[in-house]
Amino acid sequence: MANRNDFSRADKVRKAVIREFSDILAHEIKDPALVNQLISVTDVEVSGDLRHARVFVSIMGDEAVQNQVMDVLEAQTPKIRSALGQRIRLRYTPEIDVRLDNSLERGSRVTQLLNQISRGEV
Repeated sequence: MANRNDFSRADKVRKAVIREFSDILAHEIKDPALVNQLISVTDVEVSGDLRHARVFVSIMGDEAVQNQVMDVLEAQTPKIRSALGQRIRLRYTPEIDVRLDNSLERGSRVTQLLNQISRGEV
């Protein structure tokens, strides 16, 4: 029976991490590499014990821009984790693992290919 409560607690933490991580990126991380970059938190996976959070981000731009932004995010992870700890009241602030999410790009490419096929261009 505890699993139902664990799921809802993990889901609440997941949603809070998405919201707060996005806000921290927008307002607290002041790095020139992030200025004018479109960065979206697409999902968060939280471990059952709430001690680990895998944060998926989508970054618009070419591979060089994505790599540069990911390097900054990796370097800023301790600061982001600290800010999360201040905003989300938990016994333990989750360890943060930021991952690049290319699913939006892949979806856009598939849509583009389907449009080309429907127009007879492929």
